[in-house]
This record gives sequence, C-alpha cells and structure tokens, in this order.
Amino acid sequence: MDLTLSPSEQAFRDELRAWLADNHPGEDPPGEDAAFDHRRTWQRQLYDAGYAGFSWPKEYGGRGATLVEQALFGEEMARVRAPQPANVLGLVMGGPVVIHHGTDEQKERWLNPILTGDEIWCQGFSEPESGSDLASLKTKAVKSNGEWVVTGQKVWTTFAHKAKWCMLVARTDQDVPKHQGLTYFIMDMEQEAVQVRPLHQITNEPEFNELFMEEARIPDENVVGGVGNGWGVAITTLMNERAGLGAAAAAGVRIALEDLKELARERGVVDDPVIRQRLAQLTIEVELLRLNSWRGLTQIMKRGVPGPEGSLPKWQWSDVNQALTELAVDILGEDGAAWDSPWTYRLLRSRANSIEGGTTEILKNIIAERVLGLPKLR
Repeated sequence: MDLTLSPSEQAFRDELRAWLADNHPGEDPPGEDAAFDHRRTWQRQLYDAGYAGFSWPKEYGGRGATLVEQALFGEEMARVRAPQPANVLGLVMGGPVVIHHGTDEQKERWLNPILTGDEIWCQGFSEPESGSDLASLKTKAVKSNGEWVVTGQKVWTTFAHKAKWCMLVARTDQDVPKHQGLTYFIMDMEQEAVQVRPLHQITNEPEFNELFMEEARIPDENVVGGVGNGWGVAITTLMNERAGLGAAAAAGVRIALEDLKELARERGVVDDPVIRQRLAQLTIEVELLRLNSWRGLTQIMKRGVPGPEGSLPKWQWSDVNQALTELAVDILGEDGAAWDSPWTYRLLRSRANSIEGGTTEILKNIIAERVLGLPKLR
C-alpha cells in the first residue's frame, strides 16, 4: 500500500487538525459521571461537525468517509489526546451492524440516536462460562406471543450501567449445532427484568458490569439479521470492533512511547543500555503495529468488509501497551507503586488489553488458521 497521502487526504487531515485545534474539549473532569457526561457532550459536538460515525454512509447520517480518512481521524484524535465519544460501542459496532444486517425500520429507529449519543449501547456477548468460546453461551430466548422472553447472565459488559440498548446474543434453538442456534437481538436495558451490577476493576473503575436477565422482554422486531443467524451477525460486530482499533491504537501507543522517553530523560536513565534496548524494541514494535493496521485497511478496501487479519493489530497493541507500561514502572522504581501516578494507572488498566475485545490466545488461533492457513489445533 502506498502510504503517501493523496491531495484530498492531506486536505482532510489539515481540515480535521484545524477543527480539533479550535474545538478540543479538554481533559475529562474527575468523577465517573462527570467524565461520562463530558464525553457525551463531546460526541454531540462531533456529530454537529459531521465527525461522529463519519465513516458511515451518508444516507445513514455519516459522512461517507473513506477508510484512509477513518484511519487519519483515529490518528489525529489520538495525537491531540481527545477523549473518546461516550457511545463508542454504538458507533464502532452497533451502528455498522444495523447498517449491514438491519431492516429499514431498524435503521430509521436506531442509527441517529447512536450518532448523537442520545442512546448509549453496550455489548451483551460474554458469559461467565462463555468468553472466548462465544458459541457455547447459555442465555436463552423463547418466543412467546410475538415477543422473546430472555433469561440468562452476561459479564464484562462495558457501559451497561449507562446503556439504553444492548447488542445481545442468545440461544433460540437447543436442537441444532451450537453456532446455528443463536440469534442477535437489540434489548431495551430499561426494564425491571434486567439488572446491572458494576464490577470494580483493579483501577477501581466500574467500567465493566454483570448483567442479569430474568424473563426480559424483547419484541420480535428487535431481531437483527433473522432468527438463527446470530453467529454471523456477531462476527460482523467483532470484526468491526477489531478493524476500528488499529490506526488509533497505533497512534495512541506512539504518543505513549514519547511520554515514556521523556520519563527516561527525566529520571536520568536514558543512557542505561538495558533501558535503551527496551525503548528501541518498543519503537520497532510500535512502527510494526502502525504498518500492520494500514495493511489491514488495504484488505478491507479490497473486500469491502473487515477480515480476520484485523485480529493482528489488536494482539500487537495488547503486547506493546503492556510492555510499555511495565517499562515505565521499572523506570519509576519505588515511585511506580504510588497509587496516584498516571503510569501506575496505565499499567493496571493495560492488564485488560490482552483479554478485552478478544483474548490474545484466541486472536493467535484466528491468525494461524484463517490468515496463515495453518491446520486447526483440534
């Protein structure tokens, strides 16, 4: 792929940089609710300027931006350390799935509130005994009087405590192979039969949640992609999640690497041969992550949809970010154990990187089997 920007791409980046310089919202304020409200306001600002979901087709409220422009957008947002929009799961996964698999009525109902941030979405996939092996999930949905009655449990549900809608995969047929008995629903979170219990992470943030459903109700018109087709719709969701990560993630760790180099200079260890070697290795790996994310975009441009190679940047990002934060804490020495150190927070938060969005072990299998064509382990 030619990484030289075309005149139109250069113009887009210049326009975006100028807009961000004039409209940067500043850092999130302290406190979870205040920070979330800040990001919701920021998303509305992005929407008003045409930058929320701007890679979506124009007929659905997006800007119809190219994949290269999408990557540039992620890079520029990371470069200026802009906060994420509040409804990131809706923008990256929910909206594209409704666009690809939804009916006209579903698109009319849900796409605009996703863009504006008026309705927040969460993802109800993982279960206590069905994480990496999603097809083994046990949450059941039974058809009754024109609606679906859902009972089960989900876990690690990001932003469930803020969400209006949940992208829910449930088992609707017990008598067929496990991949064929699943259906993809959009479930209203605002009902008594749905209970959300926050899970405090090692960072003490309740970003993830447990989700309990005791005969929750979902109308039949909230089935996406048809009954029994949930596995294929879910794969679209996951591929969009991983495809949307690469460029922004690469830009984010590149900025973090510059922060790390500055820390090494401040601590007077920049000439230590071991520290220099670790910094050099991280520099190489950050550049490989950037190039692989752009290579993944090339494949999407050829096929029109994300493919399995989107798993590679996610795996690389997890490894690089964890190694980077570990080196920072090593440089800090005993100060690295201070709770109020930003590097301590980064280290603790990075532990989730190799689990969230697909575990590293599963991503390695996907790359081995579906990208490299190696035989399956079993």
